[in-house]
Amino acid sequence: MPVIAVINRKGGSGKSTMATHLAAWLSNQKIAVMLGDVDRQQSTRTWLKRRPPQLAPIAGWAVDQKNTLKAPAGITHVVLDTPGGMHGFELAKVIMSTDTVLMPVCNSLFDRESASACLQELRALPRIASGRCRVGVVGMRLDARTKGAETLRAWAEAHAVEFVGVLRETQVYVRSLESGFTIFDPHKLLQSADIAQWEPILNWTMNKVAAPSTVTKEAAPAPAEKRAIAAPRAPSLMPAQESMVHGSRLTVFAHNPKPANEDHPPASPVRAAGSQALPQYLLRQPVA
Repeated sequence: MPVIAVINRKGGSGKSTMATHLAAWLSNQKIAVMLGDVDRQQSTRTWLKRRPPQLAPIAGWAVDQKNTLKAPAGITHVVLDTPGGMHGFELAKVIMSTDTVLMPVCNSLFDRESASACLQELRALPRIASGRCRVGVVGMRLDARTKGAETLRAWAEAHAVEFVGVLRETQVYVRSLESGFTIFDPHKLLQSADIAQWEPILNWTMNKVAAPSTVTKEAAPAPAEKRAIAAPRAPSLMPAQESMVHGSRLTVFAHNPKPANEDHPPASPVRAAGSQALPQYLLRQPVA
């Protein structure tokens, strides 16, 4: 099942705003989506409690070292909101289960420097280094009257990372989120200009989470706009009934079994039922 993680080491970069909007858009496309909250502040869970019941449903999930909730049956997509300052073993565990990383970056020297350090650490992780997990940058809270978008685009090119799009600075996000809405939900704060800014971000994200094995040489690729709104997923992306119970690749966030023989770990990756192969060395607890 596709897992999209919103990651940036610096706090206040707009991670929760991006995660909630991604989940709401997927839900409005009739996709069964779960919003996982890795952030200790549990910002997205607080937002879900405020979300009116008549809106498109989003399943909530708490992801931490002490508490893991089993995902409801039928979930096909996962969006993860992550905390600021996440690095090391904590970051590696998230990437083990992720197909696509979106990194929201604001245009300031401090934000760019922090994002540079985060990118460097991400690229050292096997799943990203091998290309199995892609990374894209989104410019956040940009003023159209400035050259912020051009600055961030140049920064992304210098770091050889895809620049996916930009989102403007507006109180629409603040006011809508306080009520449990997003700009993708029907309400009076809906702004067509903001919807248009999300289009390239959504197209890129949904294109990247598609499984490469589902594309054949005989079949021509669908246009980007159709790929972005296609709800049906390939069978290989559909979760097995046991895909998020103990032992799956998502429960690795909360459970990391120690190998039976620490001195002689198995040479090949282990595979849990309904999950991807996970390297054994990444399943160990960090050394104190």
